[in-house]
Amino acid sequence: MQRHPLVPLVVAAALLCAGCSGESGPGPGSESGGGAGSAREAEKPGNASPSRSAVADHGAVVRAAVAATKKSSARIDERIEIGDGTTEYVVSIKGDFDWAGARGRLAVSLRNAATAGKTSPRMEEIFDGDTVYMGGFAEMEGSWGSIHRNRAEAHYVLRAPMNDPEHVLRQVALMRRISKVGEEAVNGAPAVHYRGVLNDDAVTLRMAKDMRVKIDAAREQLGAITVYADAWIDRDGRIVRTRLDWPMGAAGVRATMNLADHGKPVRAKAPDPGKVVPMPNLGGPLPG
Repeated sequence: MQRHPLVPLVVAAALLCAGCSGESGPGPGSESGGGAGSAREAEKPGNASPSRSAVADHGAVVRAAVAATKKSSARIDERIEIGDGTTEYVVSIKGDFDWAGARGRLAVSLRNAATAGKTSPRMEEIFDGDTVYMGGFAEMEGSWGSIHRNRAEAHYVLRAPMNDPEHVLRQVALMRRISKVGEEAVNGAPAVHYRGVLNDDAVTLRMAKDMRVKIDAAREQLGAITVYADAWIDRDGRIVRTRLDWPMGAAGVRATMNLADHGKPVRAKAPDPGKVVPMPNLGGPLPG
C-alpha cells in the first residue's frame, strides 16, 4: 500500500511526522469516557443520512445546547490523544471554567502513553476576561506569561488556542451532517448523543497560518480529509461531552472533553501584575 507524508502531528520534538494511507481507520487510543462507538461510525453502511429537515433540527439542538452551556460553568476534563501509528502522546486538561464570567483555571500536562510513570511537562492557565495567563514552570520562578485571549492561535490539529474550552464549543456549534445516535449515560446520567462532521473552516478555526498551509498540502495529497464531531447533551439541554476525531490510517488525533458539575462556582484570580510578562504570541505542546 502506498504511504503518503502527512501533516505533522507534532506535540513535541520527539513526535515525528505521521504517515498514513489514503483510507481512514481507527484513531489513536481507545474510547475515552465511555459512549457507543466513535464518530467515524457515522460512515458505516446502515447508518443512513437523515433528511434535510432532520439535519436542520439536529443542528439547532446542538447549537442551542452550546449556547446554554456558554451561559454557565462546568468542571473540565479533556483528553487529547495524538499518535503516528508508533508513538502516542496524551494531553490532559483539567480544571474549572465559567463561560458566562469569562474566567477559569486549567492544569495542562503532556505525557508519552508508553511511559506512564515518567514525569510529564505541566503548565497552569488562568483565564480572566480577555487575558490568558500561563505559568507553573520551575524556570519561570513564580512569574507568568500573558496573551490576549482572542489573539491566541492554534498551532496543532484539533487543539484549541491556549486550550480554551470556549473554542471547542464554537467548533461543535459548526457541526454539519448531524444525526442522532441515541441515548447514552455520561457522568452517570442520561444524555443524547449527536454525531456529525466539521468542515474545513471549522477545523482550521483560529489556526496559525503555517499549520493551515500544512493541512492544505495534506489535502492536496490525500484528497478529502474528514474530521468527525460528536456531542452529548443532557436532559437540561447542556453539553456534557464533546469529541473531535481525525482518523488517518494508523495515525490520528482525538480530543474528548467531558463537562460536569454545571453551574458550579469558579474561582480564578489573575496573577500579580508585577509577575506578568506579556507575550505577543505563544505556541508549543502545552499551550496548543
